[in-house]
Amino acid sequence: MNVQQLFASFERIVDSPDSVAKLRRLVLSLAVRGKLLPQDPSDEPAIGLLGGEQRRDAAARYGDEQHSSPMGWIAVRAGSLISLTKGRKPARLNQEGAGLPYLDIAALEGSRARQFSDDSKCPVASVGDLIVVCDGSRSGLLLEGRTGILGSTLAILRYSGFCRDYLRVLFNALYEDLNTAKKGAAIPHLNIPRLLSKTLQLPPISEQHRIVVKVDELMALCDRLEAARAEREAARDRLTAASLSRLNTPDLETLLDDARFALDALSALTVRPDQIKLLRQAILSLAVRGKLVRQEATDEVASKLLEHIAVENTRLRDGKGLRPQKLALPVANLESDVTLPGSWQSVYLQDISYQITDGTHLTPSYTESGRPFLSAQNVKPFKFMPARHRFVSQEHFDAYRANRRPERGDVLMTRVGAGIGEAAVLDSDLEFAFYVSLCLIKIPTELVSPDYLALWLNSPDGRESSRLRTYGKEASQGNLNLGLIRTFKVPLPPTAEQIRIVEQVNRLWSICDGIEASLSARDNCRTQLLEAVLHDALESAEVLEEAA
Repeated sequence: MNVQQLFASFERIVDSPDSVAKLRRLVLSLAVRGKLLPQDPSDEPAIGLLGGEQRRDAAARYGDEQHSSPMGWIAVRAGSLISLTKGRKPARLNQEGAGLPYLDIAALEGSRARQFSDDSKCPVASVGDLIVVCDGSRSGLLLEGRTGILGSTLAILRYSGFCRDYLRVLFNALYEDLNTAKKGAAIPHLNIPRLLSKTLQLPPISEQHRIVVKVDELMALCDRLEAARAEREAARDRLTAASLSRLNTPDLETLLDDARFALDALSALTVRPDQIKLLRQAILSLAVRGKLVRQEATDEVASKLLEHIAVENTRLRDGKGLRPQKLALPVANLESDVTLPGSWQSVYLQDISYQITDGTHLTPSYTESGRPFLSAQNVKPFKFMPARHRFVSQEHFDAYRANRRPERGDVLMTRVGAGIGEAAVLDSDLEFAFYVSLCLIKIPTELVSPDYLALWLNSPDGRESSRLRTYGKEASQGNLNLGLIRTFKVPLPPTAEQIRIVEQVNRLWSICDGIEASLSARDNCRTQLLEAVLHDALESAEVLEEAA
């Protein structure tokens, strides 16, 4: 399959988010290696573009490589054809109306040059110069020059042997190789030494112009492919939303079938696993609003259940030697109610818990070994993950656990950090101390299902309750005050219905798991197919070149 055949059948072959980007990279790679177009014997060879010293440099360095270069091309060191003069920050800025404009990327892309300066040590760009961006998210971008002092993130690019538009093609082809971020750094920068030391294949000037025309043509086709894919994705989104809407007003007799229908349709309509996440959230919303399973007349209503919970909480608290906790006063503007089934009741979290507390506020004294010490990183939605933890001494362990002893069946929730409000049931007998970033919620598990409580805390309604009550969101990642956690408005079903809800959610989520696995396998197959097709196109180009 050659490049033209690849473009003709591309939409039928792949449909992954990065497929067109990979196709663009293939086009550029072929272009700068002389494999995008056949060579024309009538072209004046590229060696004629070199001066005497450049020819001697090419012969001395790349004699063997010249034999493998495309017809009329010549292998040269980039530094013999390209020079870069980096800009610098002037000594004086903000002197409006005096000196030369201060050029940064914004000024070169059309904005007014807001700062003026006069500094003889700074390089000055002239109209017609090519400017390369050296640092930032756009490093490697080539821009047209204007008269002015050059900023420190830019460099003047001077060259010989290239037509200007082909040089843009070349820089785009080298983009990923030359734009690197140091390990641990977020801002990419143009690796100038690597650029200048690279071996380039220089085409005849006539072929450079033909390559630019062909690349522009193929990139325009890529644009159309991208637009077509975006249109298909929008249609998929609409169809997916229509499938999910079947769950908004569920018929409990056919809910499982409706969910299977939505999932089956979803797998056919989307290539993105994020749609499964939306479905999971929809299932959670239905679950905690009483729309997932049927209410049974034989279930004890939640108002009666609440009386039993109060008695059981007192018994458990006294038996564990815990002091009654001061009740928090609800905040009026955080109150929210949804319509619940008649057998349910909206209650505050403190009404169904006999302890809501957090971990030690002291800075832990970590040790190389000892007793486990956990923090917010050990809790994700529905997952208690104690494997990666720190250690503290036995003395500190005992002090940190005073009046806060996690047990199997408790619920842990993050209250500090990036994932505030994420909750999981403690499903282990591990003894551990924990940090202030975790909240411990103890409930009477014979009457309140910890799995149901975790469902609500991780549901859209529960996460919104956490978001509304989080302090300090502007200054940091924020924290969730314990007193406000106690005022979470929790929809409480009868105990038996809580168990049915958890079982139904697990059944539906197992279907989601299967669809996610299918999507992952499909994506892997598509990626392999794409790589095979691109490799085949590259091989075809190699064969065409050898035949020529």
